[in-house]
Amino acid sequence: MGNAFLYSEIANKIAKLISNEVLKPGDRLPSVRKLCQEHRISMNTAKRVFLELEGQSLIESKPQSGYFVSRLSYHKLPLPEVSKPSAVSNNKEPDELIRKVYANMGKNDLTLFSIGVPSNELLPLAKLNKEMMHATRELRDSGTGYEQLQGNEKLRRMIAARSLSWGGSLHENDLVTTAGGMNALSFCMMALGKPGDTIAMESPCYPGILQLAASMGLKVLELPTHPTTGIEMEALKKAIPKINLCLLVPNFNTPLGSCMPDEHKKEVVELLSKHHIPLIEDDIYGDLYFGTQRPKCCKSFDEDGTVLWCSSVSKTLAPGYRVGWVAPGRYKDQILKLKLVHAISSSTITQEAVASFLKSGRYENHLRKLRQTLQSNYQHYIRAITEYFPEGTKTTRPQGGLSLWVEFDKKINTAELFDIAIKQKISIAPGRIFTLQNQFENCMRLSIGLPWSEEIRQKLKLLGLLAASML
Repeated sequence: MGNAFLYSEIANKIAKLISNEVLKPGDRLPSVRKLCQEHRISMNTAKRVFLELEGQSLIESKPQSGYFVSRLSYHKLPLPEVSKPSAVSNNKEPDELIRKVYANMGKNDLTLFSIGVPSNELLPLAKLNKEMMHATRELRDSGTGYEQLQGNEKLRRMIAARSLSWGGSLHENDLVTTAGGMNALSFCMMALGKPGDTIAMESPCYPGILQLAASMGLKVLELPTHPTTGIEMEALKKAIPKINLCLLVPNFNTPLGSCMPDEHKKEVVELLSKHHIPLIEDDIYGDLYFGTQRPKCCKSFDEDGTVLWCSSVSKTLAPGYRVGWVAPGRYKDQILKLKLVHAISSSTITQEAVASFLKSGRYENHLRKLRQTLQSNYQHYIRAITEYFPEGTKTTRPQGGLSLWVEFDKKINTAELFDIAIKQKISIAPGRIFTLQNQFENCMRLSIGLPWSEEIRQKLKLLGLLAASML
């Protein structure tokens, strides 16, 4: 605790020097060794200081040169406003627009800013291939048989062990594996809701979740959401009499990248528990933090089993493996019954391969590199947007995840921009697909999961020019 306090204190002092313009953009910071000498701290503590400042986008590292004050810290674009969805639940699905966007998934001739997954180039494909071969050899019947209903035991054990990183204390028996994160969310909604029930969500929200809720006959109540801190607590309190269940993505949600403060997570869990309203928590982006510490989950504060914690490796390791899970708390029996009816078993080989990858320690090494890459990508994107996008553009400032939310002047309709950009081999995700209401027409989500290159910079430049031409 002493070291944690010390690195945070030193980082805050340097951050203050930057905000007061004592340290200016481009200024070189002391080396790790020099920082150790000046503050009489260990090398690890000094490195954590720089990681913390990098996580705040205040500094940047240059290979073999050291750390420098980021120009980004002085040229931050304004934040979008808190969203203002209607207080009446709505189900106006933009089906055609969603189909157009996701029809491009997997097309190699397009720059897919629209698809929120890490590029294959950022994934440890060779190591995963070895794990798949190993799983085939090790599993009984070479993995052709059904897995037990609750899921691969080794995988559940590894996930339970990792829950300590976000303040959880799960046991392998608390978990049920699923065919990806959306499958976990689907089971939870089926277990908890019935047609006509109202489910509260963030606004904007991932279109797949909105479509899933609408397909089940649920009424979606979109809540005002801050681009940095997530749902507005007062709005949730007012909505309590209207809702039957709640689904939130508290850590680096898509498309905003917002992260709820711990005190808000605790308050949400206590509020919903008091009114016997279950909370489905989608934590699929929680491991993709830019700072030094993984954020807590709402499940960390769950004392009566009313939080159903869902996640997967689809955004971090292997989207196509379809390996996900849920810790359903008091609703475990309902989830198992649904899994038996709808799936019988999860994929045997991919579960075993992921479990072995987690157990080997390779997953944590991979995550470390991936987080650094995504943070660096975010900084590159912001520089390009600042330089090339029309005046008045606003962006979010995510501290993790795969998404960057961009808000243009009201004159720019991003559904129309999509049609123009696709002719230039650029695919974006228009803001309208992230809501069931008529809003966010001048917004878009950009995925930062593509490896940064001169080509990506030029594509962002072209996108900015195309947007400016619509004014």
